[in-house]
Amino acid sequence: MEIGISTFVETTPDVKTGKVISHAERIREVVEEIVLADKVGLDVFGVGEHHREDFAASAPAVILAAAAAKTSKIRLTSAVTVLSSDDPVRVFQDFATVDAISNGRAEIMAGRGSFIESFPLFGYDLQDYNELFEEKLELLLKIRDSEKISWKGGHRPAIDNLGVYPRPVQNPLPVWIGSGGNSESVIRAGLLGLPLVLAIIGGSPIQFAPLVQLYKRAAAQGGHDVSKLPIASHSHGFVAETSKIAADKFFKPTQHVMNVIGRERGWGHYGRETFDAARSFEGALYVGDSDTVAKKIIHLRKNVGITRFMLHVPVGSMPHEDVMKAIKLLGTEVAPKVREEVASWES
Repeated sequence: MEIGISTFVETTPDVKTGKVISHAERIREVVEEIVLADKVGLDVFGVGEHHREDFAASAPAVILAAAAAKTSKIRLTSAVTVLSSDDPVRVFQDFATVDAISNGRAEIMAGRGSFIESFPLFGYDLQDYNELFEEKLELLLKIRDSEKISWKGGHRPAIDNLGVYPRPVQNPLPVWIGSGGNSESVIRAGLLGLPLVLAIIGGSPIQFAPLVQLYKRAAAQGGHDVSKLPIASHSHGFVAETSKIAADKFFKPTQHVMNVIGRERGWGHYGRETFDAARSFEGALYVGDSDTVAKKIIHLRKNVGITRFMLHVPVGSMPHEDVMKAIKLLGTEVAPKVREEVASWES
């Protein structure tokens, strides 16, 4: 069972002071967070791609490369790469470079993106949302599988027997499919035999169990060994000395972001009652002390079949020292409890 962290490198206003950290400072903090995650024994750290003022990571591979040079064991992944609006050749080159710097620890999580800012920025039409992803995923996998390729599609100039370099240390370079719970994307990942990442950020995580089964059936149909395909979840959360401290520190920054996005998307107001319901044992928020968070992750593994858990922390800007403490607790207290419990089932 792998345990890790994901971040969007948020630069939202501090809920107490109103101060907004600079993009540069927050990026440097995230590199420190990745280094600490490696030090405390976490398995993976993911950086998500966004192209808006309140998230600083428009180039996750660059951040991961900086961290790669300062770490030794932790796997480094995008979370996600918005493949629909990117060039698969460049994506592969960037992550092959991270793979070289890290000596074989890079991964790509490819997704269509729930935020749409990158589409007009790079000149793409949202009407091509699904078609873009399918075509570019096909090209990315072709590049991964062959040093020289010939390819033709509808949204990118053709490639005629050209090599793509550098080649990664890992063969193949891991490519995961990120999904918010869309059955079509889950089936696609299964048929292609690609690892799956589910964004479990609302409702009851147990409701994702049928999607996992759908994924496994599709993988078997595609002729893939289901037992060798990892399944990950990405969920909001925070760990502190006590569950009360964790909830009180995490609520306000999370509320700010959820209400900003909610206004953009037409959601209702996000209040403390909604937050507290989500951090119940059956809810999708992994907020609490080490024992509480460990028990919820174990519950997710047992009932949904997740083999990698990524805690997304923070959601809105929080003091760097609080985030660092949460990472330390996740690595030194939560992860050992989860691994010990899961190992006992398999012994």
